[in-house]
Amino acid sequence: MPKQKAALPPNLIIKLGRWGWETVWHVMMSQMAPRSKAGAYVRPESEFRQRLGDVSSQFPAAAGRYHLLVGMSCPWAHRTLVVRALKGLKNAIPITVLRPSPEAGGWIFEQPFEPRSNPAGSNLASSYPCQSLAQFYAQAHPGYGGRNTVPVLWDSQTNAIVNNESSEIIVILNEALNEFAENPDLDLYPEALRPSIDAWNTKIYEAINNGVYRCGFAQTQAAYDRAVNELFGALDEIDALLATRRYVCGDHLSLTDVRLFTTLIRFDVAYFGIFKCDRRRIIEYPQLSGYMRDIYQLPGVADTCDIAAVKRDYYGNLFPLNPGGIIPTGPNLDFLTQPHGREALP
Repeated sequence: MPKQKAALPPNLIIKLGRWGWETVWHVMMSQMAPRSKAGAYVRPESEFRQRLGDVSSQFPAAAGRYHLLVGMSCPWAHRTLVVRALKGLKNAIPITVLRPSPEAGGWIFEQPFEPRSNPAGSNLASSYPCQSLAQFYAQAHPGYGGRNTVPVLWDSQTNAIVNNESSEIIVILNEALNEFAENPDLDLYPEALRPSIDAWNTKIYEAINNGVYRCGFAQTQAAYDRAVNELFGALDEIDALLATRRYVCGDHLSLTDVRLFTTLIRFDVAYFGIFKCDRRRIIEYPQLSGYMRDIYQLPGVADTCDIAAVKRDYYGNLFPLNPGGIIPTGPNLDFLTQPHGREALP
């Protein structure tokens, strides 16, 4: 009978496996989510920050000239789709949809992307069509070495990226293209409310919009604890506020509501599970759940919500957080179409 080889002690196997996985995990996370020395997620700044102007500007307002590149699962891109729908800009601003690909290491076009024209003075390279967003950025701005992110507001006449900062793109869509909008009188950023809107935007961004990512991408327990406490502290505060008013800044729908909604609609579906934001679901908040339904039921908004893409891309593509790639079947979101009862609020 052949002599059996001595097996490694189970505790040693566990220690080696854990050390190997933690080492690889930190390497992958460092590429996907930059961190501070304390292990907290630090979101890099967007680099293209130009606006649309009058006919004398580099980017004059025009219908059909500007193009939105978006990912349906991305909450930052979703903001632009919601404002585009509310303002009635579907005919003025065409969109192109991308999806994240772990194999490609970033966003890829669902179909090869080609510009519609190549006017004199354009930056267009001869190597189109683009297969990935990285190729698009490289061709639109040769030598660019930053992040390749969505959303992108792109000028099809000059092949220039106008803006890739979602908080600024939604302001552009709100005010710069009213002559082409079906709902030009809808102002989501009125002058009188701007101080309140700006203050709430800052608070909601840090604690909630980016807060869920600070929870999910935290690489130390202390960083996670701080992020999750700030997240649910802010949600509790806004839930109490919404008991007395229909929207965050009063009775007027604003960009603040758009920015908050795109995080809320993903919360129970993705952030609750994969980002460990599991202290409480949005459906358990008496005011926030109705508020989310209220905005979801506004004309055109539901069409911008691709819940299947959210689940597929968060659970299927964030390998360091979900190595098995298993996508959960729930939760049931039928409640989104139920009456919200918030019309009676002042």
